[in-house]
Amino acid sequence: MKPRAAIRSRLGAVAVGLLTAAGAAACGGGSSNADAVTTPTPAPLHGAIPDSHAAKPSFQLLDTAGRPFDFAADTQGRATLLYFGYTHCPDECPTAMADVATALRHTDPAVAKQIDVVFVTTDPWRDNQQVLRRWLDRFNASFIGLTGTPSQVAGAEVAMGMPISKREAAPKRYGSGKYAVSHFAAVLAYGHDGRVATLYPSGITPAEIAADLPALVKG
Repeated sequence: MKPRAAIRSRLGAVAVGLLTAAGAAACGGGSSNADAVTTPTPAPLHGAIPDSHAAKPSFQLLDTAGRPFDFAADTQGRATLLYFGYTHCPDECPTAMADVATALRHTDPAVAKQIDVVFVTTDPWRDNQQVLRRWLDRFNASFIGLTGTPSQVAGAEVAMGMPISKREAAPKRYGSGKYAVSHFAAVLAYGHDGRVATLYPSGITPAEIAADLPALVKG
């Protein structure tokens, strides 16, 4: 797996066994604090297969229309791709969303319509509902964007068993006063049974994601 741009993203262990393979990155120049661990991937799924196929946790944030959105309840019975990131990210986050959008475009429409893509901002200070909606529409207007207060976003990360994202000083090339956000950096793929099936770290290809989508829909 090769890192993208200045991002150094590695697979690693995450809290209390909820997820046993994950990526952590600071978009714009941060690095992972997890030890590299890889898990053999059984066919047909790509990515990093967790040892524990945890169920979707229930956390509630606001969608881009200002409506409460409960992750577990509102995606129940649907295959779901979940990503935590932020719109000011210069590389990792837009690349992940572009790859997912490309995968969906190359998937049978009957399969694609059974999949929810949920993007949770890790930068609620800048990513209000309007900013988040405009950014997601660049990739796919059906993508669901979620935001909330900093404590609510942190609560969602805790519910997921992820490290809590942190603001960090951005490299000088991004200008004074700018900051980056260090966060969990992998797409979590849930089957329609509501359990995490695999994780897609940096370096996964749209073709690999697309190849997995029919299996996620079938569970």
